[in-house]
Amino acid sequence: MTHRQKRLRAGRSVLTHLTAFGALAGAALVGAAPANAVPGTTRLAPGVTYRQFDITAAKGVTHAHVVVVDLRDTHVRVNLLYPGAVAAREPVSQLADSAGAVAGVNGDFFNITETQHPGVEATGSTDGPAIASGVALKAAVPDGQRFGPSLPPGTNTRNVLGVGVDRVARLDSLALSGSVRTPDGRLTLGGFNQYALPENSIGAFTTQWGSVSRVRATCGTDTNRAGACSADTYEVTVRDGRVVSASNTPGTGAIAAGTTVLVGREAGAQRLRKLYSGERVQVKHRLVASRSGVPYRFALGGYPVLRNGRPLAGLDNTASAVRTAVGIANGGHRLLLFATDGAVAYRSGLTIAEVATQMRELGSVDAFSLDGGGSTTLVARAPGAAAVTVRNHPSGGAERPVPNGVGVFSTN
Repeated sequence: MTHRQKRLRAGRSVLTHLTAFGALAGAALVGAAPANAVPGTTRLAPGVTYRQFDITAAKGVTHAHVVVVDLRDTHVRVNLLYPGAVAAREPVSQLADSAGAVAGVNGDFFNITETQHPGVEATGSTDGPAIASGVALKAAVPDGQRFGPSLPPGTNTRNVLGVGVDRVARLDSLALSGSVRTPDGRLTLGGFNQYALPENSIGAFTTQWGSVSRVRATCGTDTNRAGACSADTYEVTVRDGRVVSASNTPGTGAIAAGTTVLVGREAGAQRLRKLYSGERVQVKHRLVASRSGVPYRFALGGYPVLRNGRPLAGLDNTASAVRTAVGIANGGHRLLLFATDGAVAYRSGLTIAEVATQMRELGSVDAFSLDGGGSTTLVARAPGAAAVTVRNHPSGGAERPVPNGVGVFSTN
């Protein structure tokens, strides 16, 4: 028996054990097919199919799961999966079932821990922008504050994958445009519902943020996520267009509808201190696309790995891991949700360069990398089933709660 045959037999044994005895955070475990299985396609709903197959990578055989979405089918739509707040997390299966999705994958990289700032609460919020049902939820943190692997050259935290109101998928970039208008003049808004604000800036937090502490927004620097938390901060609460309270320390707790909390650090804090109770203040914010003039119904952050059929220059070809990605094909009318398996036999995974190559081989012209490792989760609901099942084996042995994901919906 060859070394590869031994490896594949061992993989089949491990997967049989996992399928028989695994339990995944409230979702039935379907898992990967045997390594010698003939790839097949399952129709989940009109315009939505699922299949799984093996990939021979540089560090061994890995197993892939793919959901293909035909956006030309009017019964199909794609939207953001999220727990109802920017600073919150839930397993992908729970996000999908709560929203009624037929399939989905995990989304953007996020603020998973705060070991560098003892005593500061991790927010669970994502690095990049997010739009759900046409509503902007948040903007991007500074590049130096992001969580996740190093960005490829020429990319940044503002990069997004989105689907417009025209039902066409695109890679784009979304920048924050915002202001705080006061009787003494207009202040530039530097952040919107994000876990890290640029130095010397003012950020706006709304009811969409959630109830998590806002202290993390004033920690780190634009180039160093581990930088100390600012000693010069100020927070102003604006309700119905007027200042109602202020504090020297960013607060915590849910933000009521019609209320905006302004958090300033350094020069931003000094500007906010000039506001007084009862003063009229108008806060405006929007996300501006760099490429498309078509409004986005859905968008989330990550980073591009394939553009116009070509892998980006400088993609890492050394570090292999379990991966999640989304491909765009057929002029933006087809999406491919891609996740590799985290079972022990396949955990060697793919490099980012291999992800780009694989997405191109699947027919993608553009492709976008999402959070991987223990976050990688692909779910799908079989025809007639009441709930989705987890189709890959998450590498941590159970689903990791995540802040957002890509959801596929069918009206049929």
